Amino acid sequence: MNLRESLLAARAAARRLALLSGPERSALLSDFAAGLSQPENQRTVLAANAEDMARAREEEAAGRLSSALVKRLSLDAKKIATTVDGISQLARMPELVGRTLTHRILDHGLILKRVSSPLGVLGVVFEARPDALVQITSLAWKSGNAVALKGGREAAASNRALAALAQQVLAKHDIDPRAIVLLEDRAEVESLLGMDDLVEMIIARGSSPFIRHVRGHSRIPVMAHADGICHVYLHASADADMAARILVDAKCSYPAACNAVETLLWDAGAGAALDACVKALSEQKVELRGCAETCKRHPQMKAASEADWDTEYGDLVLSIRQVPGIAEALAHIEEHGSSHTDAIVAQDAEAAGRFLAEVDSACVFHNASTRFSDGYRFGLGAEVGISTDKLHARGPVGVEGLCTYRWLLHGRGQCTTDYSPEGRHYIHKDLPSDG
Repeated sequence: MNLRESLLAARAAARRLALLSGPERSALLSDFAAGLSQPENQRTVLAANAEDMARAREEEAAGRLSSALVKRLSLDAKKIATTVDGISQLARMPELVGRTLTHRILDHGLILKRVSSPLGVLGVVFEARPDALVQITSLAWKSGNAVALKGGREAAASNRALAALAQQVLAKHDIDPRAIVLLEDRAEVESLLGMDDLVEMIIARGSSPFIRHVRGHSRIPVMAHADGICHVYLHASADADMAARILVDAKCSYPAACNAVETLLWDAGAGAALDACVKALSEQKVELRGCAETCKRHPQMKAASEADWDTEYGDLVLSIRQVPGIAEALAHIEEHGSSHTDAIVAQDAEAAGRFLAEVDSACVFHNASTRFSDGYRFGLGAEVGISTDKLHARGPVGVEGLCTYRWLLHGRGQCTTDYSPEGRHYIHKDLPSDG
């Protein structure tokens, strides 16, 4: 079956998914979680991942793959357990499809509703993270959408094993397994970008050049999950111990993640907080690269280049720059940030308020690690990505970001010509909605 035929089948399956009741949808997701929890299925998935990892380590040794990508590729029992918990969380969440968002009386016997509805078929291109396939699939089901998926080539075996498990669950619920279409090569991605008659949205996760390529080769609306150049700014009022704990978590808990901090900015009055961070990060074997003022305070540090301020390392590397104050910190983030996640460490409430008000990123935090920028941690169950766009969703994108809405009007034969200053008048009274 060619890609167009597969997407036509996915479109038909999407209509079936959209009509599921809340309990039916929860049962579908619960069975997916249960299937992924079964030891036999886990052995199959982990064996496929081991196959991918073996190839990836050969590529890494030859210098053709980064260590950050290899880390993203790895699956283990802990990561699977977290993914299963996310699916279960989604299964327990209130039903969104068909929820009344607006309920309004236009006139007696003329009732208007704005109702949440699925988009249809989603095309999602993502990096070599097999657990992302499970998250994306689960969110597609929760929002009543079919999905065409293309993961990184490095995760091919893992993705096939996970997609096969998901298709088994669909078949068990009498839903066409082609509600999931797994793309195998780049040529299929290029074909997908041209099928604006079948695909409602492209979700593109990757580098800025890749996002530009997708947008330049498709008329389908694109939601971008682009670079994650995240900052932490140490204000002069920063607590040193708090700053060190936050920086270690933001850099070291998972350096390959898009929400890991890449640049530390420190106020000229935050020397003690900087010193605590440098000590704690050095103990974690983080390579630190500093501006001239930072290196003057810590002479053992490697000098940063101008390119460092625009680099997403995805590894245990951090660039550090001194700024005279909050205005300069804001200017640096504006120039070098990627609108992903930025944080301030400060005891000064006024400074924190200004930072949160003026940093134009999807996620802006006060006294918290950038690693909290995540659909699972936000209570969304999972995410299809962290949108660095402003339309139609922003930040971690869960179920709501995969839905649109329709306007439904119930009348008793009314016509627009019935209404005029001299005739009938509109009531326009809002009633309680589901939302």
